[in-house]
Amino acid sequence: MNQIEPLRRDALLGLSQRQPPSNVAAEQALLGALLANNKAYERIAEFLAPEHFIDPVHGRIYQSIVRRVEAGQLADAVTLKAELEHSGVLDEVGGTAYLAQLLTAMVGIINAGEYGRAIHDAWIRRQMIEIGETVVNNAFGLNPELDGSKQIEAAEETLFKLATDKGQDGGFITFERALTDAIGIAEKAFHRTGAVSGLTTGLRDLDKKTGGLHPSDLLILAGRPAMGKTALATKIAFGAARSLMQEARETGVTPRGSVAIFSLEMSAEQLATRLLSEESRVSGERIRRGEIGQKEFDRFVQVSRELQSLPLHIDDTPAITLSAMRTRCRRLHRTKGLSLVVVDYLQLMRPAVGTKPDNRVLEISMITQGLKAIAKELAVPVLALSQLSRQVESREDKRPQLSDLRESGSIEQDADAVMFIYRDEYYLQQRMPKDTMFDSNDKFLVAMDAWQHKMELAHNKAELLLEKQRHGPTGKIDLFFEGEFTRFADLDTVHGS
Repeated sequence: MNQIEPLRRDALLGLSQRQPPSNVAAEQALLGALLANNKAYERIAEFLAPEHFIDPVHGRIYQSIVRRVEAGQLADAVTLKAELEHSGVLDEVGGTAYLAQLLTAMVGIINAGEYGRAIHDAWIRRQMIEIGETVVNNAFGLNPELDGSKQIEAAEETLFKLATDKGQDGGFITFERALTDAIGIAEKAFHRTGAVSGLTTGLRDLDKKTGGLHPSDLLILAGRPAMGKTALATKIAFGAARSLMQEARETGVTPRGSVAIFSLEMSAEQLATRLLSEESRVSGERIRRGEIGQKEFDRFVQVSRELQSLPLHIDDTPAITLSAMRTRCRRLHRTKGLSLVVVDYLQLMRPAVGTKPDNRVLEISMITQGLKAIAKELAVPVLALSQLSRQVESREDKRPQLSDLRESGSIEQDADAVMFIYRDEYYLQQRMPKDTMFDSNDKFLVAMDAWQHKMELAHNKAELLLEKQRHGPTGKIDLFFEGEFTRFADLDTVHGS
């Protein structure tokens, strides 16, 4: 037998024999302070719960105190005595006389906050030990359904919940602070050109309509296949990243902020090729086939050098879970800063590890709620792409409506803004007249002339339909679209600029 094995067993045995973190003295002192003066509850009400006490008797006493205090009633040794003596909660500790002992354990209500934090800290440590034991047991094969990568996601999800649900974050913000923040946003808009208070999209008319991309907002960009959803989302991500870089150059510091793209459908290389194609004005299709000259290739390489410093990060993990996305966003936010998250597209995502929704609508609802939670927690805008149902194709007017969103109820409800991309040129191409459809050549030529006229009017044009905006107006935004380079721009952009 390996000589190291007995040492390992001894070490593990030593770990298992350790007592879980606790502070019974702090629990007694806090309960004594609460019984002596109920105002002490205000110091710990925001973060302390009955389950945080290691002694279940203390947890029950605390629960009784909380119930009476929050009901506006007095909670002291006398009023609790009648409630607790019949339930038998205090039998293990000597009966209701234990309440008097707690009063003697009180050091002072001024220390109630410190006692509460000590109890809470011990609880967090116990939770971390429990999580660690679960991670170890799963690694040894306790749950064969979870492979290694899923175990990591499950552990990250559990730690994330512990970090966010521990009860110390959040709470009320004074109206004075809220007003200060609102004035700060207005000041940014005042000093910026175009009155854009949020992060720019790189599209002037969209920025005018929305004021830019705002923290904590969930924006949905939807459209039928071939409308250019990915191209438009990439354009917005690129515009935002370039504005962050420009701002960094003006201030002379490294950009503290970045754009994250979760590309569930396309690879990172394909997405990068699209950006390069748009900026270098070299067709991506010709690049893939190798049908470019030396001059075009040199321009392609030159543009790639200019773009490589952009604060843009691409994650092309297919079918990524909500928990994995949240963890990676939090990590990027902590290390590089995060200013925008783009998800292409939400129907390809999976809900958090360990959740098994009953149906697809509930699953999508969990995903959109999770994306909104990411936006709020990290205070960044999240732009998520979405598919549309086929019912669009059955209508004469193919322009999308809110009801066309797949699983529209949850998506529309959770989103702060919903946009649809529509290109009439795409549908007109499918309606090209054929001579076999007419009984005379003259009728065919008339129809062809009318069709060509419509095609000329729709050529290189797209409509961005802002159907919902919680904080602003809705309406149509006309855009320029160049199919060869999958390029969107403002409509008055001159070809070749």
